[in-house]
Amino acid sequence: MGRRRRVAVPVAPLPQRDGIDPVRVRLPGDPAGAWATVGDHLVERFGGAVGAGRVEAMLREGRFVGADGRPVAAGEAYDAGRHLWFHRDFVAEERVPFEVGIVYRDERVVIADKPHFLATTPRGRHITETALARLRRDLGLPELQPAHRLDRLTAGLALFVVRPRDRGAYQTLFRDRRVRKEYEAVAPYDPAVVLPVTVRSRIEKERGVQAARETAGEPNSESRVELLEHRGGLGRYRLLPATGRTHQLRVHMNGLGLPILHDPLYPVVLEDELVRGTDYGRPLQLLARSLEFTDPVSGRECRFESRLRLSAW
Repeated sequence: MGRRRRVAVPVAPLPQRDGIDPVRVRLPGDPAGAWATVGDHLVERFGGAVGAGRVEAMLREGRFVGADGRPVAAGEAYDAGRHLWFHRDFVAEERVPFEVGIVYRDERVVIADKPHFLATTPRGRHITETALARLRRDLGLPELQPAHRLDRLTAGLALFVVRPRDRGAYQTLFRDRRVRKEYEAVAPYDPAVVLPVTVRSRIEKERGVQAARETAGEPNSESRVELLEHRGGLGRYRLLPATGRTHQLRVHMNGLGLPILHDPLYPVVLEDELVRGTDYGRPLQLLARSLEFTDPVSGRECRFESRLRLSAW
């Protein structure tokens, strides 16, 4: 059998807004004839999230458009397979009061210094206040995409790809573990913990549960932990992850009895702190210090170092 042809996705007829792409919707098949009109489907599809009245208002305002950029009327006949686009309503977000630094930039990549508290990409409650949205707006690079992600609470180096055609090559570097990542952390010092040590364990993260956990089973994560120096009951650590599980370094440090300073999830979830909001004076003391790799396009050996510093040291 031949390979199934990949259907080309039409180019979005709407520009970005605040660095955020429009949402693309493909109308699904409807063999039972459940939706007589486009409006019927959109109200059923999005009404549960934003309310039927809001969807109807967006249709009246011409917020949904077809591939030709023209507004779609609620009463248009349903047409399975058709693509529509719209911009979601952005809830006002508190601005994270730290800037995204630029460590390096060329025609292919942007190496950014992401501050604490700023999400890498739009997700959940964080949409416009993300490193990706800011960089797209500030640098005038609407096609910019991340090659990997940092936790919102972690600061440091993140690699973004300028041209869509190059993204796969850089993502493959991270997928195949051909990027040497070095982190720095401040955590309690315990002379009874023998270091350096390589930690291997199985980490599981359940959807809807804030903290990941170590479980029995085949290890899927590996981190090397080294002590650089210590003073006043705290240590400064070099962390070298060989894998990239969610919260991996935070989980492994906690498992050693050395939870990273100001971590609201490990060893216990601090619900009150999370509910109160962001305390910008207590950033998680974890920093993506360096990235080292062979550039997949130029073949050049690259090493980049963060210009940020951990405030507790």
